[in-house]
Parts: sequence; structure tokens; C-alpha cells
Amino acid sequence: MKINSETIILDSDPRIRTKSEKVELPLSAQDRQLLEDMLTYVRHSQDDEIAQAEGLQPAVGIAAIQLGIPKQLIAVVVPEEDGVQEAALANPRIVSESVQNGYLENGEGCLSVKDEHPGHVFRHARIKVRGYDLIQDKNVTISAEGYFAIALQHEIDHLSGILFYDRIDENDPWKEDPEAEVI
Repeated sequence: MKINSETIILDSDPRIRTKSEKVELPLSAQDRQLLEDMLTYVRHSQDDEIAQAEGLQPAVGIAAIQLGIPKQLIAVVVPEEDGVQEAALANPRIVSESVQNGYLENGEGCLSVKDEHPGHVFRHARIKVRGYDLIQDKNVTISAEGYFAIALQHEIDHLSGILFYDRIDENDPWKEDPEAEVI
């Protein structure tokens, strides 16, 4: 599936709130191809030349439901100073989480959300996620922290029909948490 800005559904589409279904393992050829295409989209969206040529919005992650496909598939690619952290997961689930929160200082964004939704989105600073990783071609447990942990939680939320702005305190959107890790 060729993914670009036109194939991504927006939050005005009720399908974005659909709970995604688990996928069969081993992955079918169709699910494997979809997950590969999602990973390619995120990787290519971070390359300015490719993104401009193919009409891609910059992203660090995508969930299958954002393509109108209610399957538990996500791809996350987070560039860091010393390389890149990435995962292409089927049936991901958070198995442990820190008590300490973390949040992006300037708030979050989403391929499926065009309108501005300013505010802090509190998530767990550290998590462990289990699932099948297409990149490693095996079941994995990923220990994540920082931006990678936030991106994984954002995409996993999509699998339950939750959007980032659902987590913003509408009475105090820029509320501070002195204990939280600011990213």
C-alpha cells in the first residue's frame, strides 16, 4: 500500500476511534506488507527530499488505524544523537510502566490531527512493550524511555481509539508536573 498524506484518515473520520483487532501470527503476507509499508512511510517522512517528492508529512510513528485499517500494527522511528530507535510491532502491549511521568515540552502532534491542540500530554517516562517486531522478525520486549517511550505510547493509544488530545487537561492544558521528565 502506497501511504501518503491522502491515505491517512483524520480525526473527523469516526474510524479513527475504532478499537483495533489483534493480528494472527505469524503475520500474513498482507499484514507483513502493510507493516513494512508503514515503517517505510515513517522512515521516508524523515528524509526531507523523499518527503517533499512523495507528499509525506513528517512523522515518528503511525498506526494501521490511521489508514482506516483496524489492526494492531504500529511503526515508530525516533532519530537520536547516537542513531535511531525503531520498531515495527504487531499486537504491541505495555507490560510495565514507571510511576514517573514524562511529556514533550511543546506538546504532541499527530498525522491524523490537523487542528492545533496545545498542552502537555502526560505519559509514563519509562515503559516495557511486548509484541512481534517485524524488524527483528521475532517476539520482543522493548524497554523504552524518553521520546521513544512517548512515541510508542502515542501509537499504542491509537489501537484503543485514543488521540493525544484526549489526555490534555482541558482546564489547565499547560499544567506542570515537577516530578515529570520533560523531553
